[in-house]
Amino acid sequence: MKKLCLIAILFIAATTYGQIKMTGVVRDSLNTPLELANVVVINSATNALESYGVTDQQGRYNLELQPNTSYNLQVSYVGLKTFEETFTSPEADLNRDFSLQADNALDEVQIVYEMPVVVRGDTVVYNADSFNTGTERKLEDVLENLPGVEINEDGQVEVEGKVVNKLMVNGKDFFDGDTKLATKNIPSNAVDKVQVLRNYSEVGQLSGVRNNQDNVALNIKLREGKENFWFGNVTAGAGASPDNELYLLQPKLFYYSPKYSINFIGDLNNTGEVALTRRDLRGFGGGFRSPSRTSGTDLNLGDNSLNFLTNQNNALEIESKLAASNFSWAPNPGLDLSGFAIFNSSRTLSRESSFIRYTDPELGIPDEAIDQRSRERSDQGLAKLSLKYQPNFSNQLDYDILGRLSRDSQDQFLTSSVVGGTVQTDEITPFSINQNLNYYYTLDENNIFAFEAVHLFKDEDPFYNAILGNDPDGDDPYDTTAEALGLDQTLDTYNIAQDRRIKSNQLDAKLDYYLVLNKRSNLNFTLGTILSKQEFNSNIFQFLDDGLVFEPTPTINDGKATNDTEYNFSDVYLGVHYRVKTGKFTFTPGFSVHSYGNKNSQFGETFKDNFFRILPDIETRIQFKKSEALTIRYDMRNQFTDVTRLAQGLVLNRYDNIQFGEPELQNALTHNISLLYSSFNLFNYTNVFARAGYTKNVDQIRQLTDFESVIRTSTFFNSNFADETASLFGRIQKTFGKVQASLNVGLNYSKINQFIQGNRSINEGFTQTYTPRIRTNFKVAPNVTFSYRYSVTENNQGGGKTTFRTNAPSIDFDAYIWKKVTLRSRYTYTDQDLGNGNSQSFQNWDASLSYRKDRDSKWEFEIKATNILNIDAQVRNSANNFSVFVSETFIQPRFITGRVVFTL
Repeated sequence: MKKLCLIAILFIAATTYGQIKMTGVVRDSLNTPLELANVVVINSATNALESYGVTDQQGRYNLELQPNTSYNLQVSYVGLKTFEETFTSPEADLNRDFSLQADNALDEVQIVYEMPVVVRGDTVVYNADSFNTGTERKLEDVLENLPGVEINEDGQVEVEGKVVNKLMVNGKDFFDGDTKLATKNIPSNAVDKVQVLRNYSEVGQLSGVRNNQDNVALNIKLREGKENFWFGNVTAGAGASPDNELYLLQPKLFYYSPKYSINFIGDLNNTGEVALTRRDLRGFGGGFRSPSRTSGTDLNLGDNSLNFLTNQNNALEIESKLAASNFSWAPNPGLDLSGFAIFNSSRTLSRESSFIRYTDPELGIPDEAIDQRSRERSDQGLAKLSLKYQPNFSNQLDYDILGRLSRDSQDQFLTSSVVGGTVQTDEITPFSINQNLNYYYTLDENNIFAFEAVHLFKDEDPFYNAILGNDPDGDDPYDTTAEALGLDQTLDTYNIAQDRRIKSNQLDAKLDYYLVLNKRSNLNFTLGTILSKQEFNSNIFQFLDDGLVFEPTPTINDGKATNDTEYNFSDVYLGVHYRVKTGKFTFTPGFSVHSYGNKNSQFGETFKDNFFRILPDIETRIQFKKSEALTIRYDMRNQFTDVTRLAQGLVLNRYDNIQFGEPELQNALTHNISLLYSSFNLFNYTNVFARAGYTKNVDQIRQLTDFESVIRTSTFFNSNFADETASLFGRIQKTFGKVQASLNVGLNYSKINQFIQGNRSINEGFTQTYTPRIRTNFKVAPNVTFSYRYSVTENNQGGGKTTFRTNAPSIDFDAYIWKKVTLRSRYTYTDQDLGNGNSQSFQNWDASLSYRKDRDSKWEFEIKATNILNIDAQVRNSANNFSVFVSETFIQPRFITGRVVFTL
């Protein structure tokens, strides 16, 4: 890492060598410094933007220019007359102050060159062309060029360290604001401006009474000529691989007009280019947000979806199909209708080899080598319809309905060094309906009412089947577990299965009343409730050789092999918050009083737990400058589990993972402290973001685990020992002319109490990650991005310590040659030190070469190669409470495809 830092310093020095600085102050006619005035310098010979600046609170600007060059200079400020002149830069640094005069003829003002960045209150507007280099093809390429904007590893867009939770195109939601669909599919040549909307509120009536500083939205402004006209592109391709013929078809069509919009995104390929993963679709909330998210109550309904073997992007074979359509229609100024429908299908062949080492030899658990092969099938469908009715500013009604239906299955073939061969099948066909109703009413300037309600119905039916070998006359590794489950041990195989059915029905609603006391303070009274009902049924059975079904009686857990559990939860709460602004500070102290009711019925018994609790919270925001702030928040939260942890009957998660619940589980209590700092400085081109958090869990629900060989049996209880986590993430980004340098730092510490074989031990983990990066943004010369990720993971697992070190340099290269050819390349190398003198490494190299006659050409031809080095597998190391994993995930071989892109 030291060598990389030295190279970075030399690279920045080389690119900035020979430049001069132009500094000064911009004032108005009264000699008052102007903040957020724009200073633009254009090269007179090329008419290209040379440098730009935005003044700070003292009216100062700072530019970098080439010496002995003729420039056109523009200094502008809203409401004042623009200053323009032509000058030749000297060989030494230059200081110039400017005084802008009142403009009485604004209609005559013409700014001949657009500012790259304009700040208007809470809105930051980027001019895309000022940052584009010619190699951009998608919206994500445009966003990655913008200062202060990042796309993280999950494909989410971050602005000043905050995740963007809504994306719009010309003010209309794009697939309900989903950022990944937008960044991967909207063509870059359609983007004119990128508007960052900080402190974003979807309800204008509440913008002045709620804290919205964590809400960030993006609005993509289309170029002229893209409205009232279809635009987009269609990509078709083919290629060859060692085993299959490759194909690809990706139509992306968009239509926008002032009244309505229609979008269609299609994807059909077997090249491993996954438009949306199963994880993406599960997190596709359709804009639904729980009304009780700030109440202090966290109710977990559980997730019973299948755990597929590998990440969908890393597999031997991947076939993907996607069809997604989105529309919006405004029949009149007060009514907006919108909706979307998505169908996603995938077929995946995966393989993973792993070695599990148990860290405490006193537990008597043997180490295990496992080879897993999996064939996965997934079909998922989503559809949503939304209505927004706002006849005037004082009234707004929103209604949304979202339906989900999926069919997932997985066949696995496992070979274990301890258990032997196993065949597993998982299937699930869940569906859910989510409804949302909101009404906002402003009685007068001092009294505002807001009603929000969300209803969820979810039905899940996971099925599991495992077949293991058995010698009726000998000893087998699974015999002890089979006896405990009550299985018939006289057969040649153990063919065990379990049906489960989980139905969830939940209403989450609240009524807010805002009393505006004055321009700086208001009171908020909240009356809310959460009503939830879950039903859980399951039974374990064994398929016999004659096709009959045997229902065993276990010798453990008092013989309880089935579940028929009903769990009812209620929370009625009243909250009071006071919000006041004084100078740079905004204080929002408050509390909520909760009346909780829990009841679960099973095996002829009913278990109840009713109690009251007061949950305090406070938030303090310090606004140092318009673009610099610190937010500190503390809250206390109650956490409640789902029905599967309360159910007493056995649950077969896998053949080697058995659990049963505890009906008298109580809630866990957490204390949470968070700090958020952000600074967006256009004067010195420096952006700083930091986020820190600390959580302490009291009465945490923990697992009590016993092992028989590698077969684990777990139950749950409320631990008297507190668990703690602390984290810190920071990013600093600075631009030096055409070079952008950044450093990301992540620190995570956890202290977890674990209970194995009846013994308590403490697992402490500490992870450090450092990622420096250098990125160029030249208009003509090729651009490169150097990145280096260094991480250290230390785990003290009571019985032993493990340390993993990862070094992962990468380089991205793109060039726009002769204004016709685009060359792109990405190379990554990952080396992992296992801490025992051994290390493992893998590398990957992808590249593409495309040709188009010019930027306005309708046709483009591309050759793309992935996994050029033909690497077989990627290596991953990790550790949990009591074991260390080393795994190899096998990936697709080298693919080479030819593609044709037609642009509408």
